Amino acid sequence: MAVPVIGVSLKTYFSHARARAWFDAVAARVRADEAVAGGAVELFVTPTFLQIPAAVAAFAGTRVRVGAQDLSADPAGAFTGEIAAAELAEVGAAIAEIGHAERRRRHGETDAVVAAKARRAREADLTPLLCIGEDRRAAPEAAARIAVDQLGAALDDVPAGEVLVAYEPVWAIGAARPAPVEHARAVAGALRAALRADPARSGSRVLYGGAAGPGLLSELGDAVDGLFLGRFAHDPGALASVLHEAAALAAGRP
Repeated sequence: MAVPVIGVSLKTYFSHARARAWFDAVAARVRADEAVAGGAVELFVTPTFLQIPAAVAAFAGTRVRVGAQDLSADPAGAFTGEIAAAELAEVGAAIAEIGHAERRRRHGETDAVVAAKARRAREADLTPLLCIGEDRRAAPEAAARIAVDQLGAALDDVPAGEVLVAYEPVWAIGAARPAPVEHARAVAGALRAALRADPARSGSRVLYGGAAGPGLLSELGDAVDGLFLGRFAHDPGALASVLHEAAALAAGRP
């Protein structure tokens, strides 16, 4: 079984000072958490671009990976305002979030753009965190087909290597409750099967996001490899509760 992964996106909720305080608080908890410190549970955090160096410094000496919430589809060069994958890797980022529903809706990012960004990430040895999910609620079988198609498009001509897939049904993002357990199980299972069928994606894992919180990982069990959290994790104590949940799940795995 894969090691459970818990991810947190801070979006732009935090000021720089508040982000630094959050990094310090979470880092202190992680250093005292045997499961995370020992590698039984993985944690990653995607702050704003400007917060990445502070996050890297705060989590130095831990297993926590720091990621970016986006990156440029272009190489370094004459691309004003863009953030190149190579520079993200240079300052210590290890993951790049790509294709979030907000980027697709607000910035018109297409499947082709998502694939181009995933290629740049892998070329820079960043792990792509591919956000996948249907816009409107559908039957689990239909949602699974949409998700697998999105995944295939996102991986078009992307160099071999691990990817993280965050299944985030758009209709559940910011909602009061996550997608029903059986729905999430069906779609995550289809995404896992697609990844297993591709030898180039060995080691890849599928997370659930979208109103994710305490108790959900236990309900989903081995149907997913972890959770991608949002505002719930702004409280370090709340994040710690999910990490403990992940540790309990890991302890029960062979």
